[in-house]
Amino acid sequence: MIKNLMRGLAALALVLSPLAVPSPALSAGVVLFPDALAALTEDAENPAGYEETAFRHWNQGLDPADGCDTRAEVLVAEAVDAPKTGAGCALTGGMWTSYYDGQNVTDPALLRVDHLVALEEAWQSGASGWTAARREKYANDQGAAATLVAVTARSQKDKAGRDPAEWVPAENARYCRYVGEWVGTKLRWGLTVDKDEMEALKLFADGPCEDTVVHRSTAPR
Repeated sequence: MIKNLMRGLAALALVLSPLAVPSPALSAGVVLFPDALAALTEDAENPAGYEETAFRHWNQGLDPADGCDTRAEVLVAEAVDAPKTGAGCALTGGMWTSYYDGQNVTDPALLRVDHLVALEEAWQSGASGWTAARREKYANDQGAAATLVAVTARSQKDKAGRDPAEWVPAENARYCRYVGEWVGTKLRWGLTVDKDEMEALKLFADGPCEDTVVHRSTAPR
């Protein structure tokens, strides 16, 4: 799917270009996708030594007193209709719209909280050189809304550890948001991109996602 999508981006850009209008002024910490992309560092990935256990998750979350771990706190934060929270932070009811495929879900047990930039991808892009404490912060990061996202199990499995050269959500509204938040997450954590990943992102930046905004932030040390 991604290869077909990328082949169509250049043609789509030609169709959309006559409709281009001047971009509105952007607030502090917000840049257009091409400018954010230019701030990334390109480097080869280093997959050696990756283990999921190198990233401790889920921890006690933002509020240790609420009895909820990071996963549960993300589900509560991203709910379209708020669930009820019972003993031991058991969630019941509520409704969510899965980021990657747009499916509405009413059973929190059917959802996964996904690292938008997967743990393995983060490891290969620089996190292998971090301390265990910093990797834990990454794996539980709620300081930027895009780092952790609620999705269906099927869409999480479909995406797995792939980067945007291999996978993006199918719909335009979602894949432009996705590549923008992918770049924002990599900038937030100082992660690199490899050659194929950069080339894929440039196709989006030169095509339908050129006006996508990226929220820039700095991860905690």
